Amino acid sequence: MSAASVPLHVVLGAGPAGTALAGELAGRGHAVRLVSRSMPETTVEGVQRFAADVSTPEGALAAVADAAVVYHCVNVAYHLQTEVMPRVQRAVLAAVETTGARLVVLDTLYPYGQTHGEVMTEETPWRATTRKGRMRAQLDEQYLAAHRAGRARVVLGRSADFVGPGVLNSTLGGAVFPAALGGGEVLGLGDIDLPHSYTDIRDVAAGLATLGADPEGDGRVWHLPTAPAVSTREIHAMIEELVGRPVQRVVLTEPRPFGPFDAAFMDEYAEMFYQHTEPQIMDSTAFERAFGVRPTPLDATLDATVEWYRALLTGPRS
Repeated sequence: MSAASVPLHVVLGAGPAGTALAGELAGRGHAVRLVSRSMPETTVEGVQRFAADVSTPEGALAAVADAAVVYHCVNVAYHLQTEVMPRVQRAVLAAVETTGARLVVLDTLYPYGQTHGEVMTEETPWRATTRKGRMRAQLDEQYLAAHRAGRARVVLGRSADFVGPGVLNSTLGGAVFPAALGGGEVLGLGDIDLPHSYTDIRDVAAGLATLGADPEGDGRVWHLPTAPAVSTREIHAMIEELVGRPVQRVVLTEPRPFGPFDAAFMDEYAEMFYQHTEPQIMDSTAFERAFGVRPTPLDATLDATVEWYRALLTGPRS
């Protein structure tokens, strides 16, 4: 098969999820274009870099030109989400309606709102009351409505909080691993004895790529492969074993600036802080059974993450 005849997969957004997904797709033999507002910084062999503002109709249409499958992994600064993400959705959805490409959307757990500890499955009602939760739920309803109306072919993959190599801006990221390795203060939020789900960024990538490969999954929400939830205290204990030293823990019982999370971020995050004062348990059984994919065990995720941060802190990444 010639390069010109290989279907093109376009990844919108060059953050940790989009970058990991581009590498996963390239590894599966796809032609891949990685799109960001500025030229993406990626060294993944076989990935074409492309700069476009996909919050505009013309930018989105240029970005997805010739694509067979489009993956929406775009995110923006937290305080801009309710303003910008609807614009991105309108532009991207219009672009795939025009071109006929399938659309795979990376989604969050925000639409469920407070669950009071209920295990979240794809059948859990959407009861969000926060601004960002309601916004995400409205976008998701519009994606699924477009699919039902036959205007686009759409599937949504929901993830819990990210963790893994390359993940910095997560509650289990840059506020935890550098301090654990260097003897600084490790962040814990809310009640650290409650179970909390985290999705390995590599499982996010593999899950989205799997949805992109199988149109049978279209028209619905799927929970991407996610290891069983454990408490933050248990996670810190696992990290202690990996780094060979006790962690010095700081627990914030209410949102305030800490480490990489400045006042602007924490002010916006306040409405979502319920995620750390009640159990956050995500179940991905439906995806695992339908596609035969298992999540990476949490200990393996933490091991790989510690090694990535160790390399980041001691020198250039290989």
